[in-house]
Amino acid sequence: MTPSARLAAAIDLLAEMDAAPRRPADATANSFFRERRYIGGGDRRAISAIVWDVLRHWRRTEWWIAQAGGDATPRLRVAARQIAGGMTAGDVAQAFVEGRFAPGALDRDERHTVDVLARDIPDEQTLPRAVRLEIPDWLLPHLEATFGEHVEEELAAMSGEASLDLRINTLRTDRAAACKALARDGLHPEPTALSPWGLRLPSRLPVTSSVAFRDGLVEIQDEGSQLVVAMLGAAPEMRVLDYCAGAGGKTLAIAMTMQNRGHIVACDVSAPRLDGAVKRLRRAGVHNVERHLFIAGDKWAKRRAGSFDRVLVDAPCSGTGTWRRNPDARVRLRETDLSELVVKQAEILDRASALVRPGGRMVYATCSILDAENRSQITAFLERHPEFEAVLPESEELPETLRGAPMFSLTPAVNGTDGFFAAVLKKKEA
Repeated sequence: MTPSARLAAAIDLLAEMDAAPRRPADATANSFFRERRYIGGGDRRAISAIVWDVLRHWRRTEWWIAQAGGDATPRLRVAARQIAGGMTAGDVAQAFVEGRFAPGALDRDERHTVDVLARDIPDEQTLPRAVRLEIPDWLLPHLEATFGEHVEEELAAMSGEASLDLRINTLRTDRAAACKALARDGLHPEPTALSPWGLRLPSRLPVTSSVAFRDGLVEIQDEGSQLVVAMLGAAPEMRVLDYCAGAGGKTLAIAMTMQNRGHIVACDVSAPRLDGAVKRLRRAGVHNVERHLFIAGDKWAKRRAGSFDRVLVDAPCSGTGTWRRNPDARVRLRETDLSELVVKQAEILDRASALVRPGGRMVYATCSILDAENRSQITAFLERHPEFEAVLPESEELPETLRGAPMFSLTPAVNGTDGFFAAVLKKKEA
């Protein structure tokens, strides 16, 4: 594709994202490229780079265009990012050309806005704080409560690109052998600093086409997510419940720590998500997992009350810890979303806790960086459930730095992972 064709495709993709503002950007992008299979891998990466640059700078670009008197259309968002990258107004006008596979020339109003943008590039310090930090105005107090004086440092790290983390599958390989297998496909990861099972690549690379991935030697999983599994401390012969299993990412890792022995039940309210786990389980060679779909009126949980040694509650959350991967989520998150999630998380915790046996443990986890979904949620749960207590994790796989407290919070700025929270809660013996 020509540069103009890539630019046109990026604008079209942004327009599709605008048309479905509540749908995750990566889901929209996947559909967009699936419908245009003629776009090759290199072109897809180039188009995605343009789009994700716009998404990472959404608020400041919107503010900047408004100051210039324009409307924040996909075309002007792309043009503004070109100017921010050092292009002149003339350069931008030359990029927007006519043609069948081109974005079309700037109209008079667009050209005027581009001229103003090129003349008046704002000083970063003149931007409103929430705009500069690329977050909704209402969210700033929540983040200040969580991070205090470090909020700007933490959010700056959230604006960067995420690494690509892999988890080795010790049912099939070890870390050294996995590295050799990946190297044969031109992939050269480094061991992660905290997870004993982790490998890290510097950027998104075609891992899923590698032999190591197809043979089930590795799975894509952020290092922080791996550490949540380590926090659980599931061992062979245990009965373990993955209460919000989704497509089974953590279920796979739990099966690995259990050496494919014992019994795991992976539950979810979504049949498509649970169905998506089947292929992954088969590829990894996991055979100690039972899937269960929660439906209205289900008596399954009542019949199994107090029967699990370990329960993992990977709760639905705001996803604020994954902003490096999903920058559009910053814009889509609404204050009402957070209020509703906090209520849902409490309800899930209450239901899941009934399934823990006396002496058993429950791990509550989120990929959120907000205190309301994390420590405050645990404090409220313990007040409602005096039969539980927060305890230190029992896991030799967890690094020493994370073993000294019953809860941990991980962030890109401090740990180089996605934002994660996990807490270990023990049900007291009768």
